[in-house]
Amino acid sequence: MAGLTLFNISLTILIYIGARGLYRNITSPFTTPVLLATIIVIIVLRAADITYVEYTPAKESLTYLLGPATVALAVPMYKNRLVIKEKGLQVLSGLMLGCFATIASAIWISKLLNFSEIIQRTSAVKAVTTPVAIEIVTIIGGDPSLAAVLVITAGIFGAAFGSLLLTLFKIHDPISRGLGIGTVSHGIGTSQAAAEGTLQGAVSSVAIGAAAILTSIILPIIYNLL
Repeated sequence: MAGLTLFNISLTILIYIGARGLYRNITSPFTTPVLLATIIVIIVLRAADITYVEYTPAKESLTYLLGPATVALAVPMYKNRLVIKEKGLQVLSGLMLGCFATIASAIWISKLLNFSEIIQRTSAVKAVTTPVAIEIVTIIGGDPSLAAVLVITAGIFGAAFGSLLLTLFKIHDPISRGLGIGTVSHGIGTSQAAAEGTLQGAVSSVAIGAAAILTSIILPIIYNLL
């Protein structure tokens, strides 16, 4: 079992490194490292007949590294602290509007498509990081397992298409780009924002934590109003 776990870890890392290398040469939403690596890992695991249960120990080992990776985000935040402080009011305003818009749009679209009540409740937390989403969704009566899936999906699609959409709407300011990606795509999107530049990554890092705090406060209050 230990040998299989080591193989799965090595496989995942190598595929991700390869995906990053490809992205440097072919920049496209569909070659975004997180998206492409996820697809390739799934295909390889299926071809090798490795079940999710067998892959779980490798997943847990890699997930453990999210802690140090998250702490490491403090470095670009510190280096750009003066710029972020100078734009503090704009950042705070953007965060509040972004959080509300994300929650409201998820709920309204779910209702428009006539999804079940539990999906409506669960989709409202898709923009915050997984640990926070799981805690919030239990308060409003959603499904924690589904919440985790929606959060990861939102992060992957945000990383893949977030930068493209911001460019299409002529949003080029690095603070605005980092804020937008971090508010709706949490850690996965932040990895892509950091690839754009240190300031984008720093602001996106701030947005992850601030969006989680704001959402945990306002969602239980406004859900029934929407």
